Amino acid sequence: MSTESGIPDFRSANGLYSEKLNINFTPEQVVSHSFYVKYPKEFFNFYKEKLIYPNAKPNAGHNALAKLEKMEKLKAIVTQNIDGLHQAAGSKNVYELHGSVLRNYCTKCHAFYDEKFILDSKDIPTCPKCGGIVKPDVVLYEEGLDEATIQGAVRAISQADTLIIGGTSLVVYPAAGLIDYFRGRNLVLINKSTTPADSKANLVIHDSIGKVLSKAASLL
Repeated sequence: MSTESGIPDFRSANGLYSEKLNINFTPEQVVSHSFYVKYPKEFFNFYKEKLIYPNAKPNAGHNALAKLEKMEKLKAIVTQNIDGLHQAAGSKNVYELHGSVLRNYCTKCHAFYDEKFILDSKDIPTCPKCGGIVKPDVVLYEEGLDEATIQGAVRAISQADTLIIGGTSLVVYPAAGLIDYFRGRNLVLINKSTTPADSKANLVIHDSIGKVLSKAASLL
């Protein structure tokens, strides 16, 4: 969803996980809980360089979804993205399955810090109040998803009459499994490449999600 805002995806041929690192770990390992615990300095160096994009702006797709919500056509957004661009575009009911880089909390006193605090910190971000490590509110590999977020997403999907899935390869679980809760009439898939669910959909569009959504919203 956010590649058109200049944020690389995680799994395409040009995505984040295709890059060669200067350290002997894969990107998947670097953003794991065990790596964060064992190598916090290297974790935060990678995190600040590769996962926070402070200058990114909502693209046509984000804006179209916000418009559809304002028109009361769209009830909820369930996203794997962690950039906060849906809210920046004006969307209100957003379930962030993997958290957000905009939220960071001290692991000791739970004080809140924004992404600027993380970017401005040297090496490991530490809380000026108690000295604890300030950890991003982002779900790392080996960590479980937030239960309340999952419940909200399942409720929204199971109650929908139309489900639009866009900009995802549908290979990352448990997020990809949420499609199984859909009982509505219309399943629409928008992605540049094929997905495992293409055969189940009423409509499949292999094109830019920003272009497709903005065109659809303009016709309503």
